[in-house]
Amino acid sequence: MTSAAIRLFAPAGQTDLAVAVAGHLGIELDALEERDFEDGEHKTRLLEPVAGGDCYVLQSLHGHDGYSVNDRLVRTLFLLAELRDHRAARVTAVLPYLAYARKDRRTKPLDPVATRYVAQLLEAAGVDRVDTLDVHNPAAFENAFRVPVRNVEAGPWLAQALLETDRPAAMTVVSPDAGGYKRAERFREILAERMGTRPRLAFMEKKRSAGEVSGDTLVGEVAGTTAVLIDDMISTGGTLARAANACRQAGADRVLAVATHGLFTGDAMATLGAAPMDRIYVTDTLAAASAADDAMGDRLALVPAGPILARAIADG
Repeated sequence: MTSAAIRLFAPAGQTDLAVAVAGHLGIELDALEERDFEDGEHKTRLLEPVAGGDCYVLQSLHGHDGYSVNDRLVRTLFLLAELRDHRAARVTAVLPYLAYARKDRRTKPLDPVATRYVAQLLEAAGVDRVDTLDVHNPAAFENAFRVPVRNVEAGPWLAQALLETDRPAAMTVVSPDAGGYKRAERFREILAERMGTRPRLAFMEKKRSAGEVSGDTLVGEVAGTTAVLIDDMISTGGTLARAANACRQAGADRVLAVATHGLFTGDAMATLGAAPMDRIYVTDTLAAASAADDAMGDRLALVPAGPILARAIADG
């Protein structure tokens, strides 16, 4: 998997994942000069000409390691615009974790639609395409943009990692809320292709109002099986912990959790540590997942996102 024409850039401390992606592509990560000024402004300067190049900017838009979500977003926007300004032939934003993707519709009068606003900012910067990894709402993501977009699927890699480490004889794929039912159904199909048998399917009732989550009814049978909770992200861990408890109470032999993005915000470590989950699988799209790996040990399995993203870039 190589391409001499590809140029890969990673601003704002995204170097670990970007170096992994570059390695799988057989290229070097392009160097940048990044300076922070006393007043809070910054400058990112290209160190080599990019005219005519096929340029990719890789950045997970999540606050960590001294960079806020908005800081990473602005730095990414500026670099994309700079590449366009210096006559790159094509500019692609590779945003494994897309910030503000959960605010994709109006739920109250005068609500913002932040997903669409982020799309407008990226388009204004001159981006030709946007790639992301298991975005929260694929349909809303596609509808927010006027440029081509691609939602890359991590499910096959996550399923393979799960089956290599925990291959239960009987399995039920569980969505922690009704809204994630299609995601759970797709993950069940991926598992069925690899196992030769089709796991059961179940989902949790969940209601969210003013930031409070309620609902602990499990719809479906998990008794005597390994319950596999599937979600696009883990934030505070409360949703997964509630679902794990419900599955245990319903007779599940074991509980595993699978999510693409590990944000691990607030008291997530304590919440997940107290939950009856045998193992949690996440990709390393976010630095917070690596920090959680140190804290949780064998209970957390990190699945490398480098090969997934490199294949997507190589496929064009």
